[in-house]
Amino acid sequence: MSSTDIILPENQMFADLRGRCVLVVTNATQLNILGQTFRPVFCGTVSTVTNGYITLDPVIIKMTNAPFFRFPTPLSFPIERITHFAPFDCNRQIPLT
Repeated sequence: MSSTDIILPENQMFADLRGRCVLVVTNATQLNILGQTFRPVFCGTVSTVTNGYITLDPVIIKMTNAPFFRFPTPLSFPIERITHFAPFDCNRQIPLT
C-alpha cells in the first residue's frame, strides 16, 4: 500500500462504507444541473474514497420533480462540503419540500 492509498482516520468512516448505498447532503443551499435547480441531496453507492473526496457510482439526484433521476456519470463530493452522510436505501422516497 502506498502513502497515497492510506486513508486518514477522520475519513475512515467513509471508506468503511465502500460498496454500500448512502445518502449525501452537501452544504450548498441549492445546485443547478442542465438548467434544473435542486436541493443538494444525493443517493448512491460509494465507489471511491480518498482523503479529499468520496465518489458515488451510480448516483441518484433526489429532485422534487424527478426523485429518482440517475446521473449519467459518477459524482465526486469534497468531504469537507458534506453535511449529512448515512447508509440509505436509494429506492426509498423522501419528502423534499
